[in-house]
Amino acid sequence: MNPGKDGDGMGWGQDMMGPGRMGTGRMRPGQDGDQQHHAPTPPHPPQPAWRIRGTPPIPPRHPPKRRGLPAPSPPPRPLPGRRGWMRALGAPGALGLGVLLALLPPPAPAETFTAMLSVRRALGSEGRLLRRLRTYLREESARLRRIARFYEKVQALHQDPKASVDNPLLAFSLIKRLHSDWPNVVYSDEAAENTQVLQAGFKEVEQELPGAEDLDGAARALMRLQDVYALSVKGMANGVFQRTGAGRPPLYSPGRRVSLSADDCFHVGKVAYDMGDYYHSIAWLEEAVSLFRLSYGSWNPEDRSSLEDALDHLAFSYFMAGNISHALSLSREFLHYDPSNRRVTRNVAKYEKLLEMGTAVSAGPLQRPNGTRLQSRDAYEELCQRPRGQPAPELHPHLSCSYETNGNPYLLLQPAKKEMVWIQPYVALYHDFISDDEAETIKGLAGPWLQRSVVASGETQQKAEYRISKSAWLKDTADPVVRALEQRIAAVTGLDLRPPYAEYLQVVNYGLGGHYEPHFDHATSRKSPLYRMKSGNRIATVMIYLSAVEAGGSTAFIYANFSVPVVKNAALFWWNLRRNGDGDGDTLHAGCPVLVGDKWVANKWIHEHGQEFRRPCSADPQD
Repeated sequence: MNPGKDGDGMGWGQDMMGPGRMGTGRMRPGQDGDQQHHAPTPPHPPQPAWRIRGTPPIPPRHPPKRRGLPAPSPPPRPLPGRRGWMRALGAPGALGLGVLLALLPPPAPAETFTAMLSVRRALGSEGRLLRRLRTYLREESARLRRIARFYEKVQALHQDPKASVDNPLLAFSLIKRLHSDWPNVVYSDEAAENTQVLQAGFKEVEQELPGAEDLDGAARALMRLQDVYALSVKGMANGVFQRTGAGRPPLYSPGRRVSLSADDCFHVGKVAYDMGDYYHSIAWLEEAVSLFRLSYGSWNPEDRSSLEDALDHLAFSYFMAGNISHALSLSREFLHYDPSNRRVTRNVAKYEKLLEMGTAVSAGPLQRPNGTRLQSRDAYEELCQRPRGQPAPELHPHLSCSYETNGNPYLLLQPAKKEMVWIQPYVALYHDFISDDEAETIKGLAGPWLQRSVVASGETQQKAEYRISKSAWLKDTADPVVRALEQRIAAVTGLDLRPPYAEYLQVVNYGLGGHYEPHFDHATSRKSPLYRMKSGNRIATVMIYLSAVEAGGSTAFIYANFSVPVVKNAALFWWNLRRNGDGDGDTLHAGCPVLVGDKWVANKWIHEHGQEFRRPCSADPQD
């Protein structure tokens, strides 16, 4: 969220403090060049204007013309592949807290990428598909072995000079084979039955599978990680989280390196291309072209794209970025593989004409788009990349660690382990605030109720690209663990958490590249949904890390210029309001994208009403 927008807005849906309501085809531009199938004009996002071969063509919508010449035509929309495309499914509704878990609907499609719990469920769905495919392969192998035995038997007869059809028995067997055996082999129902069983198994899990929006969201997540952590696209394609620049150590080295295929890189570049984001499309399509060149001539059954597709989209991306000479070079390479493509042939002529006239736009450095118009993007990304999170301790001698009882009998036998992280704004980290068992219990309670996190926009709530996670709300009556945790928060903070002075416990699971761009937790407008509780603004935040992550996911305080890495089972506390009731601008903070890992947090927001004698007011604006 950009500074100035209403606070966190997490979960302010139908219930202020309760749970909220719960493929493309194989692209071959060259094959359809004669029919002039055009994509929507970049930079417009993709439109659902798919066309099946043989129907009337889509009316072309040309990109902006350059200096009076007709603009080159963009690559066409992909046509449906022989395997069909992924069906977009409608999102099921939600059930209220307390309904039997067995009655829960399957996870909503187009939401898989927004929480790692959903991604792990998708892994389970693929496991079921693997078992079906294993059965299919076993049955097909047995069928093919039987066919091989038939082939060997007949081949032996043809190669045996003594096996003459003069023998009436051999003559009979020949006639029988040709009349019935061969048709049985060629038109066997067994192959169709095996395929039908496999397809039936796929249909059983189809409702649980990610949709097209999930695939695009996952591609945008890779681009987000590329940007925030300054990662090399080539390194990511090779399975290494390597930052750009020579001699820089990798941010993370996985135990098992998993490389991306040329088709994978093409899809990421195609998502950027469809958004008119040529900064990212060029980087990813360049990698796709490089990988396709290495494997040209071979084909994988799961691939939906080709070298021609990548060259076509990359050429047009360079044209839109102003690099016409490189667009010409790539288009000529395309015609080497598909010389009959008229659309690309016309594009080549237009590129050549532009260059001859000297009207080509000079290719300057591409500027990375700022889709969410984040004003503090550079500071935010620098904090996310900072390995230690904050300056060296010797530079801040006033920061210390201590055991705290806060004058509360609850903490006498087991004081809180407090680490002062920052003074202004006041930020403290309480280590070992929650046990492993308690964290797992809370995650288990919230898991079935996770829904896409929303943000406040004026008086309403909406999903946003700058917040990728799912969340659920837990009452203190949900489980004794939740009640004990709330009592512990009250003891450590010294604040009143009784309703309506605090919100329910919000549990958040971040998704693929999950993040939350800089925002305030407190409301910055009196129209914010936060005020519906009639208990004032959010005076304080307690954020509990329920899990560890392997890389990324820090909490960055932008204006204060420090960040706090994820510390499993610790609780981070800060004041959102100054003592005079004004919002503290220094609390602008963000959740950095999770590079590797499964990040869970629990948030407790405490409101200013009920705290009058626990945190007295002050007229001093600096207090």
